[in-house]
Amino acid sequence: MPELPEVEVVRRGLVRWVRGRTIESVDVLDPRSIRRHALGVEDFIGNLQGATVSDVVRRGKFLWLPLSDGSAHQRAAGNGHTPPPGVALMAHLGMSGQLLMQGADVPDEKHLKVRLHLSPSGGMPAQLRFVDQRIFGGLFVTVLVPTDDGGPGGLAESPLPLIAEEASHIARDPLDPAFSFDLFYQRLRARKTGLKRALLDQGLVSGIGNIYADEALWRARLHYARPTDKLRRAEAFRLIESAREVMLDALAAGGTSFDSLYVNVNGASGYFDRSLNAYGREGEPCKRCAAAGIHATIRREQFMNRSSHTCPVCQPRPRNGRW
Repeated sequence: MPELPEVEVVRRGLVRWVRGRTIESVDVLDPRSIRRHALGVEDFIGNLQGATVSDVVRRGKFLWLPLSDGSAHQRAAGNGHTPPPGVALMAHLGMSGQLLMQGADVPDEKHLKVRLHLSPSGGMPAQLRFVDQRIFGGLFVTVLVPTDDGGPGGLAESPLPLIAEEASHIARDPLDPAFSFDLFYQRLRARKTGLKRALLDQGLVSGIGNIYADEALWRARLHYARPTDKLRRAEAFRLIESAREVMLDALAAGGTSFDSLYVNVNGASGYFDRSLNAYGREGEPCKRCAAAGIHATIRREQFMNRSSHTCPVCQPRPRNGRW
């Protein structure tokens, strides 16, 4: 499943292709991919057709396209003021969902589910396609609600204090300019759990999945079972900075690509998996210890029906860990 950097790669790719363009028509080729839109296919199409994509927004792993009425954009051209969008197209990528920009002459993908025909714009691809082999993802139209802190809903080109209703329960992520370390640390200390469990709690900090949790903990030299209520402020700050650095490095590489089904909007896979220091490296030397002339190998342990990868030397097991 794509994590925050993968979704941000998609957001950055999408915004240059779809922002300001009108959805002229919609083809729903598989209704299962809009099953989260409770009012059905006709209502889904009716909400999209004629709407203008005003931005592409992401909070954590949630991605949405705010929609403005096309006529409202035309009316605003005279006075320079566009009313804020009230609804958005929510994209849930699931395990294998892909948002692809394609020309009208490109043959349909085998697992094409939904196709949006966009207004012409400077030779840009005419279609936004949702492709999903495993059908765990999907698209639906949702309302935008005010953010609880008055800040931007998420990372966007023109941030507004609005958020897709389905994303309103999750915390801000480390790449969000409005992320508050003080609030994060206060909530972290109030929990009595292990550190990795806390990192995976989207109500505390969003967007961190299993891969990047392992990588952030390795960089911060912290074991995943460290008790959150015992963590010192400097350690917590080091952890958040490590998570931010890992995600920025992944963004620069285009995200990880363990699953061939993950691609960005142009169909290119990510390459950050080649730079991982902990995740998936069981039995291999710890790069940091090796550089210091110390022999240590990465170990893998079962964790919440997943795996955790740590170095036994530079990430020592806590005596009173919370597993």
